[in-house]
Amino acid sequence: MTEISLRGLGHRFLQLIVSLFILLCITFIIGRVMPTDPVGAIVGELADPKAYEAMRARLGLDLPLYQQFFIYLRGLLHGDFGIAILTGNPVTRDLAQAFPATFELATLAIIISTIIGVPLGLAAALFRDTFIDKFARVFALVGHSIPVFWFGIVGLVIFYASLDLVGGPGRVDVFYEGLVEPRTGLMLVDSLLAGETEIFWNALGHIILPAVILAYMAMAYITRMTRAFTLEQLSQDYVIAARAKGVSPARTITRHVLPNIAVQLITVLAISYGNLLEGAVVTEIVFSWPGIGQYMTNALLIGDMNAILAATIVIGFIFMLLNFIADLAYTTLDPRTREAAR
Repeated sequence: MTEISLRGLGHRFLQLIVSLFILLCITFIIGRVMPTDPVGAIVGELADPKAYEAMRARLGLDLPLYQQFFIYLRGLLHGDFGIAILTGNPVTRDLAQAFPATFELATLAIIISTIIGVPLGLAAALFRDTFIDKFARVFALVGHSIPVFWFGIVGLVIFYASLDLVGGPGRVDVFYEGLVEPRTGLMLVDSLLAGETEIFWNALGHIILPAVILAYMAMAYITRMTRAFTLEQLSQDYVIAARAKGVSPARTITRHVLPNIAVQLITVLAISYGNLLEGAVVTEIVFSWPGIGQYMTNALLIGDMNAILAATIVIGFIFMLLNFIADLAYTTLDPRTREAAR
């Protein structure tokens, strides 16, 4: 690795740290000024005033805001997000249990959206202004326009309640819960590792509908951006020259266009994946999916600021990390950006 690339890596890593710190500051301040009462959620609204003040002092809420922030920051540096009012457990433990469900759902969604969205975008650009192109544009428009909760409710009514083609809310049926040892936290993986194929198919039946609905949101964006990138490349001289030499459209796409848009697609996929992790909240609520989104929603309902802050920071960090990785990939794979860095 050259000195320039090392310097660029250090600069981007510093940007990541600064962005994360700014996110932490903003999230903490918002959490403290929100009209919620975490003390009341613990001791109850009818608690004795002395008990109320004692709990407030125990939580450190009687201290100045800057002292509260530094105490919270010191805890974060030691991996301590505090105790969740919602469960009474350390927030770190709760997040470790909830995040794998969100990760599993978002990962399957990004796989589905990539497998369908990229080829559809390529086909739309290659057959511009034909039925395929019009279908792809309408497909993307619908995905951007209709709320995900509507898709979720309609999907449950049609495919679960009426046709019984998929599983209902939750990760597995009730009588399968707790039968598989959570080695990775990913139900599909853990069921296979345990040799429980029946539970695997049951879990797949439960995850497929929310994953497809969540994937549709990302698929619309991926299709539209892939189409735009491909159209830009199809107008370049090297593509026109290849067509003049008799190169087939399929070979032109696979051998010439795809390598040139791969870097841009990496960025789009990274952003889409981050959005899926961040935007799974509504999907998890509709499907009673026990992930970080539902955990955060339940925490919001009772004003559990430790849980809310931790979940926000985790999701924000992952989103920033994905953008950091995409930026590194862009710089590594595109020689033009390396030249610009010089």
